[in-house]
Amino acid sequence: MAKRLRFLWKKSCSTCRKARTRLHELVPEADIDDHEINAAPLTEAELDALIGARDHRLFLNTRNELYRAEQMKLRPPTRAQALRLIARNPNLLRRPLLVRGQAIAYGFDEPAWKELLS
Repeated sequence: MAKRLRFLWKKSCSTCRKARTRLHELVPEADIDDHEINAAPLTEAELDALIGARDHRLFLNTRNELYRAEQMKLRPPTRAQALRLIARNPNLLRRPLLVRGQAIAYGFDEPAWKELLS
């Protein structure tokens, strides 16, 4: 594999656990940087680097209580606000995320994963 994979997930999320199991079936564990977001939340700088030039709204978990309470669909946070909010509330980060170089697959989307892994 040309570039090491980074897998961001939440231990208590059943979809994340299924995705992690599937990922380990597809790829040797040594090729994966496994990052459980509640055990080690990302900093604002790490989130900024992860998001890069992409739309920060793609990284917001629309099922999150804070997302719904703040009506972020109608009033999305600015990029700076989103970075700060996700750093303080790791569950606001959409998950799982599979990252390889600059490519990211959002959620447990096996077709997107296979494309990213090829």
